[in-house]
Amino acid sequence: MPSVIETIQSRIKRYQAKRKEERAKRKLERKRDFRRSRDLYILLAPYFLLFFIFTVLPVAISLIFSFTYFNMLEFPKWAGWENYRRLFFEDDVFLIAIKNTIMFAVITGPLGYLGSFVFAWLVNELKPKVRSFMTLIIYAPSISGGAYIIWRLIFSGDMYGYANAFLIRFGIVLEPIQWLQNPDYIPFIIILVQLWLSLGVSFLAFIAGLQGVDRTLYEAGAVDGIKNRWQELWYITLPSIKPQLMFSAVIQITASLAISEVAMNIAGFPSVEYAGHTIVTHLIDVGNLRFEMGYASAIATILFVMMLGSNLLVQKMLRRVGT
Repeated sequence: MPSVIETIQSRIKRYQAKRKEERAKRKLERKRDFRRSRDLYILLAPYFLLFFIFTVLPVAISLIFSFTYFNMLEFPKWAGWENYRRLFFEDDVFLIAIKNTIMFAVITGPLGYLGSFVFAWLVNELKPKVRSFMTLIIYAPSISGGAYIIWRLIFSGDMYGYANAFLIRFGIVLEPIQWLQNPDYIPFIIILVQLWLSLGVSFLAFIAGLQGVDRTLYEAGAVDGIKNRWQELWYITLPSIKPQLMFSAVIQITASLAISEVAMNIAGFPSVEYAGHTIVTHLIDVGNLRFEMGYASAIATILFVMMLGSNLLVQKMLRRVGT
């Protein structure tokens, strides 16, 4: 009669042999898959190399530099958590920048995302020629390089600015308002311009997704009990364009958290009382003007973590679409 210990040992040996056999099978399958997909890997290699060199590697280097003192003239010196301590406990401007960035992101991100989808949904119902014209009209602001000149003219602080001229003409105000010099107005103007510019890539992605929805799904849905357009939207349209929903969400999150060009062109750099100061403009100030690259890397790392966390949250929310 074998002892209990011998029985256990034999079972362990059988289990180990089985695991070894499974690992060998998986290894063989991976080799076969690699041989079958070798051409695909060869085609992907140049893109992956560029992506690694210009995206992954800079992010990793920035993360390392964020723990150093580096001024572009001296070799980096290890500083530990000092840069992060300075950011949150000594740098009052950075705290203002975080507050402004979160405010801009919370407002312009969701509104720009919903606006892009609503306009795409409505335009998609139009006739082809009208749809093409409206697509151009809505997409045009995102590619208009000199758009800031128009907005500065609209909100010019003299009586010739369109906003002031309109208000004075109808007796709403008696003297011109200094729109771009008043910290109470600057954030709202930046939000307005950012929303106007945000109906670009996301809008085109939604249009492309809506054009690709199989029309027979709506007929099948009507047979299965879908009664109105809202149910069609939730159970058919949105699940069919999930890739576009995710792509547009990433674009909107990145754009809303990285607002800088709008703020600098509209409110100036730096803006009055830092009313238009964001994390990216603070990063430009510290890195491009003061050359404190270690400190700037810490700012970039915080922004990266904010974007990553927002993307993960949005992905989790989008998984519930159509359920």
